[in-house]
Amino acid sequence: MDDFLTIQQAAEATGLSAHTLRYYERIGLVSPVGRDGSGHRRYSARDLAWISFLTCLRATGMSIARMQEYAALLREGDSTREERHALLAAHQQAVRAEIQELQRHLGAVDEKIRRYEEQQAYAPVGAA
Repeated sequence: MDDFLTIQQAAEATGLSAHTLRYYERIGLVSPVGRDGSGHRRYSARDLAWISFLTCLRATGMSIARMQEYAALLREGDSTREERHALLAAHQQAVRAEIQELQRHLGAVDEKIRRYEEQQAYAPVGAA
């Protein structure tokens, strides 16, 4: 097995499209990917791990602009460690607040379902 994946293989492995992978590279979310002798992209395990983390950030609602900010700070090195930590901590707090809000909404839906089920249990036979 190769140590590197083609863009199609990377797309399959990450669940992102080849277009999205190219876009992420073009806007600086992903550092320029290595190329083979023909100029075709070759994704390393490290590239895939980074893309996986980006996918998590995106799935938790982080904006592309904020992801770009984080990626730029990361490229600057250890001197930005505190800024990166603060950025992720703020995002973590926002995600936790959103989860709490969703749990409240889910509670309301659960209660409504419980009421329907209660009504169904006491409905006369043949009633719908």
